[in-house]
Amino acid sequence: MKKELRADDILQSTASGDILPANILLSGADIEFTATGREYLLKEAISDIKQRYEYVVIDCPPSLSILTINALAASDFVVIPSLAVIFSLQDMSQLNDTIRSVKKYCNPNLKIAGILLTKFTNRNTISQIIKNSLDTITMQMNTKLFNTTIRNTVALQEAQLQQTSLIEYAKNSNAIEDYINFVSELEEIINE
Repeated sequence: MKKELRADDILQSTASGDILPANILLSGADIEFTATGREYLLKEAISDIKQRYEYVVIDCPPSLSILTINALAASDFVVIPSLAVIFSLQDMSQLNDTIRSVKKYCNPNLKIAGILLTKFTNRNTISQIIKNSLDTITMQMNTKLFNTTIRNTVALQEAQLQQTSLIEYAKNSNAIEDYINFVSELEEIINE
């Protein structure tokens, strides 16, 4: 994003796909990137490689920083992950306002594909209440709540601890099944 390197210079191939890694230095992006057009730095950075891929997935930190704005400006669709906790609901209004602003000023083609409920426990009453509350929020945001939820499994946390992908760590876990179902559901929305 600083234009010191091209995306091709840092592109890494893995068994799960190609990645452009980030590091802790991005935490200072809000202070460092202040020039006009800073919302388009990521879009410009990936423009040379984007056409090689059927899908480009941009993972953002859970904050509304310039990095998130850049990701929204460079995207066609946004998936909003939401933990099955009350604090996630409180942030939806601010996120929706940000997405509206990005659509208005940076990327009129941006669409919210839906909200994905994560760390979900079906037997937990609070999780069910959150899910029902998200149904209302999705109507306000003119989107949908994905039918698929990502179950809360120990394997997800263990894979992170081992610094490996969930596929490599626990290929038969419930979460893998959930992610496969989610991707199928997302592809249907993208291909409508």
